[in-house]
Amino acid sequence: MKKLLLASAVAAGIGLSGNAMADRIALVVSTLNNPFFVTMQEGAEQRAEALGHELIVLDSGNDAARELSNVEDALSRDIDLLLMNPTDSDAAVSSVRSANARNVPVITLDRSANGGRVASHIASDNVAGGQLAGGFIADQLGGEGQVVQLEGVPGASATRDRGEGFMASIEAAPGLELVASQPANFNRTEGLNVMENLLQAHPDIQAVFAQNDEMALGAQRALQASGKDDVILVGFDGTDAGVQAVKDGLMDATIAQRPALIGALGINTADALLKGESVEANIPVPLKLITQE
Repeated sequence: MKKLLLASAVAAGIGLSGNAMADRIALVVSTLNNPFFVTMQEGAEQRAEALGHELIVLDSGNDAARELSNVEDALSRDIDLLLMNPTDSDAAVSSVRSANARNVPVITLDRSANGGRVASHIASDNVAGGQLAGGFIADQLGGEGQVVQLEGVPGASATRDRGEGFMASIEAAPGLELVASQPANFNRTEGLNVMENLLQAHPDIQAVFAQNDEMALGAQRALQASGKDDVILVGFDGTDAGVQAVKDGLMDATIAQRPALIGALGINTADALLKGESVEANIPVPLKLITQE
């Protein structure tokens, strides 16, 4: 279990306003084997240090059972607030309720929990992002062609919402046909393997929407190996690697999120709650379509 304890703000006495100890916040992340969530973690760390909070970061490794164990571990450390980036929106309910039972406020980041009391949810509008991706593909193909989708982790709200938005755009273009939609779990290697299989079953596809950049980068390798460099490829997240791939012409577009801002807003919202202030139940973070143009 990868654990990172940041107590530098306490040691430096930054922004403690006379308190003997800083508030202790836990950030339970779905996986740190994904650049997007590493950047989100870094944004949270920087803001926590600036505000004088102690931040404990726990990596769930995309494992719902490990996530629950991480939350129980965090609660045993007498945390004042729990930030969660759930692995699975349904499985996260047990973790949220565990925190609720101890009167520890919960804020979810990027992915929601489907139950329990959550004080605030901070995320991009993933439905709108999926629509952006689908609309871009429709425009590039002139509204006609065969399309496949690489889905994220089954059960994650980001998977559901991005897929919902994408399908809305596809259905609005009668000439587009979604010939396959399969999970690759937001993972680059799985994106490669799933794309290889899809190309065998559907050799005439003209566009691919991958629900994150890691899967898109894996799919790009499969497309390149098959000599299908003309297939439209769209990712999601706007990671450094994804944006560079767009610049290099390896991907056609990515829907850029702002993970560092999501992390920082999580800490800002936690800070407000710990001061007894009211917060918004949903805090949206803007998205942007990035292309070569």
